[in-house]
Amino acid sequence: MKRNQSGFTLIEIAIVLVIIGLLLGGVLKGQELINSAKVKNLATDFRNIPVFIYGYQDKFRSLPGDDANVVGHITGATVATTPVGTVGNGIINGTWNTATLTDESYLFWQHVRLAGLTSGSTTVGAPDYLPVNAAGGPIGIQSGTSLPAASPINATAGANPIRGTYIICSPNILGKFAKQLDIQLDDGNTAGGSMMAGTATVAGTPMTAAPLVGAVGVAIDDAAVYTVCMGV
Repeated sequence: MKRNQSGFTLIEIAIVLVIIGLLLGGVLKGQELINSAKVKNLATDFRNIPVFIYGYQDKFRSLPGDDANVVGHITGATVATTPVGTVGNGIINGTWNTATLTDESYLFWQHVRLAGLTSGSTTVGAPDYLPVNAAGGPIGIQSGTSLPAASPINATAGANPIRGTYIICSPNILGKFAKQLDIQLDDGNTAGGSMMAGTATVAGTPMTAAPLVGAVGVAIDDAAVYTVCMGV
């Protein structure tokens, strides 16, 4: 007796493989677009802060956070009181990740928001006061330095500091995004230049450099999180 055999033809199998390939390609492309969008958002965070500074200076001839006459300039603003005697000296005193609510670097955000330069809470100490990046890490700023032993990225004497009038830092950034950010905004080397990546630390303390593969030091791990700082 003749039996009818069932199964897939080579053409049918080829069509299925093509469809699977297209689906996988779409998923990978979608993930790539999501990652690109995240890096773009992170880059925007770093680019926007200098705009806030120069916009505030243009309006009030003072630095946000360091403005000694901020109460007269903006209703509801708070004058910084720490460090003592430094308000109005042309420097944003305090570390980028300060936990002191009266530091100039902390009050920077209240001043630029009340000045209408950006959105966000103006209530000092509120849970949503500090801005966050696309990965949920806070964003901070402080004045920069040219001294080799005083940098938010390297505290060791003789180490390679970030140079800049102001230094912007943000933690919780994946290593693969830190590399892409450095390519977009600097020289592609996270161990030097105006943008660097390092290990995150507690509030008010420096970081340890984490260079790329090929440089002296520990390589950036794509899946680990880092604090990225940029001098402007």
